[in-house]
Amino acid sequence: VDQQSKLCLLFSFLLICLGLLSMFLQPSVLERHFKDLQKKYGAVLAVDLVNTQGGEGRLHERYAKSIEPILSEDVRYVHFDFHRICGHVHFERLSQLYEQIEDYLKKHKYFLLNEKGEKIQEQLGVVRNNCIDCLDRTNVTQSMIARRILESQLQQIEVFGVNDTITKYPAFDASYKVLWANHGDAISIQYSGTPALKGDFVRYGKRSAQGILNDLQYSLARYYLNNFADGTKQDAMDLLQGRYITSVSRDMAPPTKAGFVESYASARLAFALVSGAFMFMMMSLRHARHDARHLLLSLLWAGLCIGITHFVRSNGRVFTNRPRAHKSSRP
Repeated sequence: VDQQSKLCLLFSFLLICLGLLSMFLQPSVLERHFKDLQKKYGAVLAVDLVNTQGGEGRLHERYAKSIEPILSEDVRYVHFDFHRICGHVHFERLSQLYEQIEDYLKKHKYFLLNEKGEKIQEQLGVVRNNCIDCLDRTNVTQSMIARRILESQLQQIEVFGVNDTITKYPAFDASYKVLWANHGDAISIQYSGTPALKGDFVRYGKRSAQGILNDLQYSLARYYLNNFADGTKQDAMDLLQGRYITSVSRDMAPPTKAGFVESYASARLAFALVSGAFMFMMMSLRHARHDARHLLLSLLWAGLCIGITHFVRSNGRVFTNRPRAHKSSRP
């Protein structure tokens, strides 16, 4: 019996060691992702458009560090600080990025058939762009890359001359811009609820004051939707995709119940109270020079403004519209 116990313990120890070894040897999520891209498309050029400062800077550092072990001839990484180099108006500086990746694009070509339907050229790689939401900076960058590739394709099949560009043909240029801008807006509306930012550059080839004002409007709308509407949308998506199933048995948990404060928390109500208190404070201040009681009232209204604002800031999470549906145990 003792011998059998020792063998069982030894066997268990070996299984634990093998389990730990498999954990250490298992490729990272990023590595698996890029291997999947290589399997589907061939070589991959990862173009990182995030900032180098703040929260985006930390994301950039982690991305660059994580991808470093898998860099090779077939996996390249290029960082381009879009906001620092291009700012909000100088998107023509994207040509600096194109100069860095031009050799890759030419080396990995594009798919091409001759007039007989025979394949004479095959695409051997793709460009993987990312910013934060992969909507705005990414869309502008992909528009530039697609334009350059389209020009080289039209030159090769002799629709364009050797040095011709799309801008030489105004009608075609306008159609290309509108097509790409509509494409970007459609994806952005589905994902964020607003058209893409920087759309005026994609649509018209230049930034405008109206475009910048539109970006401000869209950014505010995204902030509102993200905090006060997207939770319900996410619950609906989870329900439609089968990630959450309404309770039909004891095994399935109901949606998360809100706490006492959260049940009555409302950003709209808080904003209305602060606005009302601010208005009454200003009205009281106007009469404070004639009546000390108004000065006291104005201080009380000011205190109410500050108190509500502080409470909302301290408990901001309970004022947002978060997903509440539990996900089922399905993968």
